Amino acid sequence: MSPYKRSFLELALDSHALKFGKFTLKSGRVSPYFFNASAISSGCQLQTLGRCYRDAIIDKGVQFDGLFGPSYKGIPLASSVAMAFAEADHDYPVSFNRKEAKSHGEGGLLLGAPLTGHILAIDDVVTAGTAVRESFEFVANCGAILSSFCVAVDRQERGQDGSDSALSELAEIFNLTPISIVTLDDILAFTSDDPRFATEIAPSIDAYRSKYGA
Repeated sequence: MSPYKRSFLELALDSHALKFGKFTLKSGRVSPYFFNASAISSGCQLQTLGRCYRDAIIDKGVQFDGLFGPSYKGIPLASSVAMAFAEADHDYPVSFNRKEAKSHGEGGLLLGAPLTGHILAIDDVVTAGTAVRESFEFVANCGAILSSFCVAVDRQERGQDGSDSALSELAEIFNLTPISIVTLDDILAFTSDDPRFATEIAPSIDAYRSKYGA
């Protein structure tokens, strides 16, 4: 397993962003794990998270001109990624959107840098794909191209057509490069190799993967 994947999973566990148990998802499925990026909330934690995103993006080898954080969770995530890239001497512009247009001051929906060229969006997870669809439309309306979408966790669950994962389906629809720090397969491998989780947690994740996995 890549160092950035292991670093992310340890961070997610230490911050209680990744939990094991029984969690009812919006889809109605009962999942043996749940990821909540909002629990990664301190400066040091966000610094580590940003580096994990950065290394996953570098590992994928994508080229892009700017970063976009869809409101609201994507705002601190994209900021942490931009700072992680700056540490590596790559200074990318970063942009965000508002949920509702501001009618005073600078106005509008766009915050941060103008959106130009090829844009990489940063978010936590993809479930129904709403954030991907809205980001694609928003970036296009600003005259740029959403070319990549990076999430922390790809749940690798079957999408609407019943075969590919939701993230893979959306990547095909919108011609995006999908990126994730970890996948469900990574979580399964991690828990299977760790004595803290190998006995009870790993088998439940394996069963869930077999039932709902893409």
